[in-house]
Amino acid sequence: MPNRLARETSPYLLQHANNPVDWYPWGEEAFSRAREADLPIFLSVGYSSCHWCHVMEHESFEDEEVAAILKESFVSIKVDREERPDVDALYMTSVQMLTGSGGWPMSVFLTPELKPFYGGTYFPPDSRYGRPGFKDVLRHLAQVYNEDRPKIQKAAEEITQNLSVSISPETEDLPGVEVFDTAYRAAAQGFDSTFGGFGQAPKFPHSMDLSVLLRYWKRSGETVALDMALLTLQKMAEGGMYDQVGGGFHRYSVDRQWLVPHFEKMLYDNGLLARAYLEAFQITGRDFFRRIATEILDYTLREMSAPEGGYYSATDADSEGEEGKFFVWTPEEVESLLGPDDSRLVCLYYDVSVGGNFENSTSIPNVTRPLEEVADSLGVSLEDAERILQESREKLYKARAERVAPFRDEKLIVAWNGLMLSAMARGYQVTGDVRYRESAERTVGFLSEHCFRDGSLQRIYKDGESKIDAFLDDYACLAEALVDLYEATFHLPHLELAEKLVNTISAEFRDTTDRGLFYASERHGDLLCRRKEYLDNATPSGSWVTALTLARLERLTGKAEYRQFADEILAGVGSLVDKAPLAFGTALLAVDFLQGPGQEIVVIGDTDEQETQVLLRAIHRRFLPSRVVTGAPDVVDDDTAERVPLLRGRGRVDGKPTVYICEDFSCQTPVNDLETLEKALSGYVR
Repeated sequence: MPNRLARETSPYLLQHANNPVDWYPWGEEAFSRAREADLPIFLSVGYSSCHWCHVMEHESFEDEEVAAILKESFVSIKVDREERPDVDALYMTSVQMLTGSGGWPMSVFLTPELKPFYGGTYFPPDSRYGRPGFKDVLRHLAQVYNEDRPKIQKAAEEITQNLSVSISPETEDLPGVEVFDTAYRAAAQGFDSTFGGFGQAPKFPHSMDLSVLLRYWKRSGETVALDMALLTLQKMAEGGMYDQVGGGFHRYSVDRQWLVPHFEKMLYDNGLLARAYLEAFQITGRDFFRRIATEILDYTLREMSAPEGGYYSATDADSEGEEGKFFVWTPEEVESLLGPDDSRLVCLYYDVSVGGNFENSTSIPNVTRPLEEVADSLGVSLEDAERILQESREKLYKARAERVAPFRDEKLIVAWNGLMLSAMARGYQVTGDVRYRESAERTVGFLSEHCFRDGSLQRIYKDGESKIDAFLDDYACLAEALVDLYEATFHLPHLELAEKLVNTISAEFRDTTDRGLFYASERHGDLLCRRKEYLDNATPSGSWVTALTLARLERLTGKAEYRQFADEILAGVGSLVDKAPLAFGTALLAVDFLQGPGQEIVVIGDTDEQETQVLLRAIHRRFLPSRVVTGAPDVVDDDTAERVPLLRGRGRVDGKPTVYICEDFSCQTPVNDLETLEKALSGYVR
């Protein structure tokens, strides 16, 4: 018989709907049951594409003996961390306090008052791997709860007291550019000069830190910083962590050289990485970086886009019960599809060998040497090799699509949609591919229609239902994306909605007695305590995204209160950066923008005109991280000029599309030809 989770829309919760465990979703029904029966709460947190979450479900939550122990001695609550990141972050902190580490599945034991007293991650059903068995843990905790309640209460009070103390800046000073030196030194110290990235294994993308290194190079001229970022981006894209056949990045690499990934694909990783590769292309002009960026966006359009608008969350690591099975190949499979001649080149280039580089003598496609070298060794021209490779990838992709695909989590998360929406807007800016703009516009329309309830943004959309009041990162990432889309289209409603979102952040998330922003608003009344999340994790901190967006809005709208709010958020961040430089990448992006110098670029011309498009491409192909761009088709009316003061008094020169460039309160002569514009833009180093 299905349990209570059958009424939910979360794919992760629905995966547990037929467990014999008497699951409750997070909410008052479960809390009341725990209080009335005086039972401790077992809180299990995970997400749909988590491999070890699936393992624990199969081993323990499908086990009748485990279910019986839980039903007798606990109230069992299942939470999707992607739906309730506030619950996840709060209790993950408690697990880290208790064990020194964390991860998913997360298993936490709470008093009926929601105070944690014991926790861990994956528990096997019986003791093994040096881990205590889940059945033994349950029996022991139930016994202690019943026989030594003061011990439980003491542990719960101590942990709760520590949870109430958030990390906070030690000063009120605004950070200066010296924080970049601190971050650069930390990055250089941990940099892998052979394979790129930071540290050893496992390796994560660190996309925000790569963007910091690119800005540090732009600001200081330090070529080592640029080389570190570019090498990392190249090695990641050549490795097995990148899907060489279908595009898009897997979550992380389990090894140093980016070969073997954890095969889940997350929307947020791909949104952030597409932005980083676009920036690398702006700096270098290398088609390799443009290709990777567009392949990420094309993969998203093809496989992760909802027909009505919006982007799905993730795909699983497993298919047919095996991690990575969907993505690996043998030489025989490749030859059967491509024939002996083409398969020889493809297998050599993508490292598909008889012995394999993965489990069961299979191979994860990755690039170990340049195509020119492979082509030369086979006596094939580079032009023919490129053609063979492109045609072969299409055949391999088509054949792979006939396999059993990993599960796709089709819920829409507003924060993650914001990250990909931003990537689509920037992809359109840099490449001019209208598909990216159309996707972004469609997504904004869908979110505007379906993810607001009584004027309040909702975090999740699934199966025709929007739910869960949005958190700080939902507001922040969507607002940032709207500014990006405004700069790509000059469509004023995008700017207006961005302003509405940051005004809501000020009203509902701002700490009015101290500094900073809470992650949850007061609408989330079912939390043990409200916390501030300053650290970048897999996704950027909503606090710093808000600060950067406010700084951009101040430049576009002329509203000084936005800059004041940004300064308030960033005050004292330098003291945090000193302690953990690589945990505050997005804060440094905001500092970089605010410290300037920055450019205000105004384009007067119809964006559908070819002449205007040429000028816009020249602007957007430049790496100018502290610039804002606005525009209008022709003479600006008073109402538009009131909203965007940069447009006031601007018009075409000699009837042609015209660009106005200002920096530090000083404006250049208007230009309306490509050569003069390129020369003007090339002067902006820092």
